[in-house]
Amino acid sequence: EIQEIGQACRRASRRGSELIQRLLSFSRRQSLNPSPTAVNTLIEDITVLLERTLGENIRVVSKLDKDLPPILVDSNQLETSLLNLALNARDAMPSGGTVTISTDRAQRQRILPGEAVRLIVSDEGTGMDKDIIEHVFEPFFSTKSKGSGTGLGLSMVYGFVKQSGGHIDIRSRPGKGTTISVYLPVYQGTETEAAPARKPLPIDQRSAKILLVEDDANVRNYV
Repeated sequence: EIQEIGQACRRASRRGSELIQRLLSFSRRQSLNPSPTAVNTLIEDITVLLERTLGENIRVVSKLDKDLPPILVDSNQLETSLLNLALNARDAMPSGGTVTISTDRAQRQRILPGEAVRLIVSDEGTGMDKDIIEHVFEPFFSTKSKGSGTGLGLSMVYGFVKQSGGHIDIRSRPGKGTTISVYLPVYQGTETEAAPARKPLPIDQRSAKILLVEDDANVRNYV
């Protein structure tokens, strides 16, 4: 019994850690370690992982612009974001299909100052209507059945892109698949300044209270 309780605590801790990391990402408060990154090389490396992860009925295709400048980004978080986008694409194609990952150079003067690199992840899945698209980047919003996901995948991608100085948009139609485009600024040769430290909230610890809201039985029972 003690061993079962310990295992449940560890599962709850891991899940809580993942949820907190994704919420920090959405709120743009996670710690990033940006460095000059060759996007195509990163995609080529992660494609091998995706081919094994997405399943036999999912085909992964890369269409990469060979003449791309580097971008300044946290490469680990970018890999995680691409993995999230690919998993969402897979889930939208229950009968199988093709996930296409593309790159090119994009000039987005109205959204990003100067030149940007665009990463595109598209699928041939069920697609979404306008009402759903308006909410897809909100934390905990999900069209999947209960227990099939946290609803934080796209919100994490959104927060990471915004914190990296980029932009993300989505185009989709029911029955016509989905295309998500991520725009990230080109590396200019100088490191970006670190974000200023946030001041802690003025909380009186003698009277502070913590409200816990949790719908997962494992987490609720052992917290």
